[in-house]
Amino acid sequence: MLVLSNVSLQDPIPLRPTRLGSLYGTRRYEEIRIDLHGWMNYFGIALKYNDAVELDHWLRRRIRMCYWKQWCRAKKRIGELIKLGAPRYHAILTGLSRKGYWHLAKTLSTNCGLSNEFLEKQRLTSIRTLWIGIHYPAKAR
Repeated sequence: MLVLSNVSLQDPIPLRPTRLGSLYGTRRYEEIRIDLHGWMNYFGIALKYNDAVELDHWLRRRIRMCYWKQWCRAKKRIGELIKLGAPRYHAILTGLSRKGYWHLAKTLSTNCGLSNEFLEKQRLTSIRTLWIGIHYPAKAR
């Protein structure tokens, strides 16, 4: 967990992408984007690059976990992963797994199906990109 100025950066972020509720639609991602821009404008100057990358990885894994939780049944999980482009064999193995949501959010098939490109198409903002925009503005390049 990243701590900066006695305030955890990961505490306010999970309030939006909760494990319950729908992640479909751009409204959810818009709320996350607004929160991230606010936090990066406040903490971005003092945040190290490696911490920004680590927080970005954590957020993407959290989003993948929310999708996994949303797909309640194994049949739905397998179908969604295959539809999103995950390898069929790995999608079946992952879909039938009884491990926890957080563990399964880091598997090969979940990362292939819910890839970074998919999350970017859903308009999820990258913390790493925001950090680069703060520390290396376009005017200075």
